[in-house]
Amino acid sequence: MDRQKQRMTLTAAAMLVPLMAACGSEKADSGSGSVGAGKPVTGVRWSVDSVTADGRTQKAPAGAHVTIDKGRAEGSFGCNNFSAEATVDGDRVRLGKTRSTQMACEDKPMAFEKTLAGAFSGQELKAKVDDDRLTLTTGRGDTVRLTEAKDAPLAGTKWTVTTPQADGRAHLTFDEKGTVSGSLGCNKVNAKATVRDGHITLGPPATTRMMCEDSLMTDEKTLLRLFDGKPKYRVDHQTLTLTSENGTSVRAVAER
Repeated sequence: MDRQKQRMTLTAAAMLVPLMAACGSEKADSGSGSVGAGKPVTGVRWSVDSVTADGRTQKAPAGAHVTIDKGRAEGSFGCNNFSAEATVDGDRVRLGKTRSTQMACEDKPMAFEKTLAGAFSGQELKAKVDDDRLTLTTGRGDTVRLTEAKDAPLAGTKWTVTTPQADGRAHLTFDEKGTVSGSLGCNKVNAKATVRDGHITLGPPATTRMMCEDSLMTDEKTLLRLFDGKPKYRVDHQTLTLTSENGTSVRAVAER
């Protein structure tokens, strides 16, 4: 796909998912954001599960999601992020100032975005909420299926550290017994971990004593600043953020 065609595909796709999210909220401007008596569509992070167009169903790439709140729609196609203004009048939706990143990803996410653009761009959709599931349907019967995204549990999840990068080798796992274990990127680590009131009290770390390349050792030192302290923690969907008392910030994502 040449660059000009890629930009055309992404521009069309960037106009699409915000439309899907917004049209599911019949009363978005009045603040209810619900379809009939169902779960509100606004203020909910919806993971895109699949799209069916022309009788063919495609599963969404990991990370594809939609949120509409306070007149804006934001999310990810699984490859590119987007944002847009969204105004809802009954079952009609108007979008403006749509913006999207323009990254080129592997074939599957790009093909999925193209399907979204071809199936839904410029069309009205009907929304149906069933418990934690949202279905959006076009006039010709194409559908997009979404599920309310839940926050990953802190305990029992393997959190792979993304900041600092540590080449994807650093990870932490908290358990219900009050301990944390994992890797700092070079050395293994374990410590006591007491979770309370948005903080995790970490005890002194017990680590192995291997020496690795300089970049890994630098990242390891950053992670070690979290221990023997009381960092704040926050889980946002599949992302964990730890912020130490001295301002050190570490981010990690839930391993699927």
